[in-house]
Amino acid sequence: MLTKAFLFDLDGVIVDTAIYHYQAWKRLANELGFDISEAFNERLKGVSRMESLDLILAEGGLTLPDEKKAELAAQKNQWYLELVSRMTSDDILPGVASFFAQVRKAGLQTALGSVSKNAPLILERIGMSDAFDAVIDGTKISKGKPDPEVFAKGAAELYVQPGECVVFEDAVAGVEAGKRAGMFVVGLGSPDILTQADMIAPSLQSLTVEGILAQSQV
Repeated sequence: MLTKAFLFDLDGVIVDTAIYHYQAWKRLANELGFDISEAFNERLKGVSRMESLDLILAEGGLTLPDEKKAELAAQKNQWYLELVSRMTSDDILPGVASFFAQVRKAGLQTALGSVSKNAPLILERIGMSDAFDAVIDGTKISKGKPDPEVFAKGAAELYVQPGECVVFEDAVAGVEAGKRAGMFVVGLGSPDILTQADMIAPSLQSLTVEGILAQSQV
């Protein structure tokens, strides 16, 4: 099937805000009386805010009412926003700008598929709001990754079929979401971790649009 659209996750693909998420979650855990490691934080990649909070509370052996959880999630997000509000175009990962130039030259459509409700703010801060034909973020979905909803909605907004899409993801949950959506998935990271991906590379910097199309359209 002819590839017509590229769908991108945000964190770890376009920018790397994982450190900001980790710092905010770690601060929250510390205030609750325990700590979380960077290794534990890997489990939160591609997972929604409330699901992440549930994992953290379980790690600390805590059970809290929904009202308190909503309060904690809001506090974490406030700390996170304080960090990302300082972002600039310098925070765009290496190779992203040149890769997007190739995408446009090839005439492909683009969509962002992120569970983050802060995605529009981040795109604005780094100057990439106009780089996407559609933006699906946490405010437009009811299920987080690995559910395929975020990518299915991206394809729908672009008026393309799932089989005509290529997804770029750095998280296990995101790769699974892309595969469940019926799309060709490029995993950015370790082949030992992103085992479900159809194709794996260290980052967008090491890829060419021509090379991806050659594999995704076989």
